[in-house]
Amino acid sequence: MTQNTITETSLTNLDPTHQGKVRDLYEIEDKLLIVSTDRISAYDFVLPNGIPYKGQVLTGISEFWFDYTEPIVKNHMITTNPAEYPGIQQSDIPMLNGRSMLGKKANRIDIECVVRGYIAGSAWKEYQADGTVCGETLPAGLIESEKLPELIFTPATKAEQGDHDENISIQRMKDEIGVQLAEQLIETSFKLFQSASAHADSVGLILCDTKFEFGLVDGELILIDEIFTPDSSRFWPKDLYNPGGPQQSFDKQFVRDYLMEIGWNKQPPVPQLSDEVVHKTSEKYLEAYRLIIGSELS
Repeated sequence: MTQNTITETSLTNLDPTHQGKVRDLYEIEDKLLIVSTDRISAYDFVLPNGIPYKGQVLTGISEFWFDYTEPIVKNHMITTNPAEYPGIQQSDIPMLNGRSMLGKKANRIDIECVVRGYIAGSAWKEYQADGTVCGETLPAGLIESEKLPELIFTPATKAEQGDHDENISIQRMKDEIGVQLAEQLIETSFKLFQSASAHADSVGLILCDTKFEFGLVDGELILIDEIFTPDSSRFWPKDLYNPGGPQQSFDKQFVRDYLMEIGWNKQPPVPQLSDEVVHKTSEKYLEAYRLIIGSELS
């Protein structure tokens, strides 16, 4: 497997219509080409280093889960084969191989749908302070990383780079997008989480929490963006699970720990990562791919 780190993309005759923290989006006719770079973000800032293989891992895992969950809800994926993308030049295909997806263009619903099965991260911090998560009261006496009595849905508003996503109440979500759509999002998000949790459990993983994005195509709800990747989800190794503190995870934890160790104040300028942190993070992404899909990234 050849290391090929890409942090910027360029396509012949096409300019990106949007550049996210990790993905570059190109409009092709009435479709959307999503290219997953090897960029990595932390605390809502893109870091200078790329993480080898990250874009391929994100695309491959998303492709697996889109197929896996299609019986629950349709999604935007059309193909991940660059040879089938309309209007793409032959010279662009090597860059797109393994890290791109052609999808349906949807009207994005500007709500991040977060489902939590365990209490960790920002939810744990809020619970420690107020006994609540997104304003909803939880049972007293929970410990960090403990499994919640039942799944909880904690929506957030979408944010661009440098702005923090804002946790909001379910009632505010209903006020903003309507009760019927809000309830459909909650029900669909719970079904997706339960389905993925069963597969994760079967391969030795715990799905702690995750976030989804949805859109509408001709009035029909579809799943968009990415799904159950190390960027959008917190996976823990089941055999090492030990509630009462933070858990080892298949995500950006090496990056976050490093940034805390060097005392970064979460403001520009954004620091470089060490070679060791880049290598360890890449290994974690590749391990997540292997466990979820059951084979090595090729």
